[in-house]
Amino acid sequence: MMKIIVMSDSHGDRETVKAVSELPADAYFHCGDSELSKDDTVLKGMHIVKGNCDVDSAFPDTVVTSVVGKTILMVHGHMHDVKRTLLSLYYAALEHKADIVLFGHSHLYGAEMKDGILFLNPGSTLLPRGGKQATFAEVEWGDSIRISFKNMAFEEIDRVEMKKV
Repeated sequence: MMKIIVMSDSHGDRETVKAVSELPADAYFHCGDSELSKDDTVLKGMHIVKGNCDVDSAFPDTVVTSVVGKTILMVHGHMHDVKRTLLSLYYAALEHKADIVLFGHSHLYGAEMKDGILFLNPGSTLLPRGGKQATFAEVEWGDSIRISFKNMAFEEIDRVEMKKV
């Protein structure tokens, strides 16, 4: 069983990033627009990419890593036109042989499976859009895949469960 915590678009909110990253998990991911510096202590041990609002050029545009045998591709999404389509991300996932693609930018949470690849946007921990609550995601990947979208009180507000294809 693999468990990861995914957040995005925290826009300078250090306390939320710190609180969410203290939850138990195998790995932590921030999909950009943290508006923090790369050496900020709350980001220690976290995989993070540069978003369109980040000024620290030390953040990479793309992260590809492996967690418990799963290849994870993470981008912010602004350079992949994610507000309009996931096609560019899909091709990037194929190129990197990714099992999971993490992205932010739209401030709207959601998850979908395409050709055995999980595409996940955790929403925004500070500035949600569409009348939604501020969210982050917990992903548990075992015999099935369970994604829990949680609010800032750590209450589950939505859940997606998928069978592995």
